[in-house]
Amino acid sequence: MKTPVRQRGVALITAILITALVSSVALNLAWDNALDMRRTMTLLYRDQAVQVAMGAESWVSSILRADLEETDTDHLGEIEDLQGRFNVNNLVDQNGEVDELALEQFQRLLLALELDPRFAGIAADWIDANREAAFPDGAEDAIYTGFIPAYRTPNLSITNATELAALEGMDKESFDVLAPHIVALPGRTGINVNTATAPVLQSLGENLSASDVESLIAERENGGFAGMQNTFSTLVAP
Repeated sequence: MKTPVRQRGVALITAILITALVSSVALNLAWDNALDMRRTMTLLYRDQAVQVAMGAESWVSSILRADLEETDTDHLGEIEDLQGRFNVNNLVDQNGEVDELALEQFQRLLLALELDPRFAGIAADWIDANREAAFPDGAEDAIYTGFIPAYRTPNLSITNATELAALEGMDKESFDVLAPHIVALPGRTGINVNTATAPVLQSLGENLSASDVESLIAERENGGFAGMQNTFSTLVAP
């Protein structure tokens, strides 16, 4: 009389095991299918990005060819050279330490724009590797975590100069004045004096005055500076 009960119990356990096994197999199949779809979409997006890049390159090439057919010269009315601006990532060296020469140049740029030169030290603190506020001009997490909303300093090179809008004490009016003269390029870069803005030119040396810069801009309008050494040797200290 008890045998059918035991048989039903075994059958139930067997059914449960089969159901668990089938569920496990189905789950693995679904997971593998999801991974395959993800890989396929990633490859598709990569191919699309390559095609977009190639299309942009072809478009720019056609523009340059058309420009070459129409004119033999290029000028600042046609291009915007980002190396004509001060690269804020120059404020730190490859070790994440503040570069004093770049810091002084940024201070001169701020003075030329009639902005507070203190922003140079604050910007250097924003991207240098340590979390210790520089003296006398500096600001680290102890300042920014007290803001509403609170945030922290990145303490590494930045990818967009608009990050400086978040500096302690920086208001919109001041940043709007500064923005056309700064850029955040990867690594450390030099200044292209043939395309630099007037304030950036003035920041190259402490002996450069506004009248000197006016003369330099007038000189480069005739095709750029022919002799860099002759032009800047008496204006910019080595």
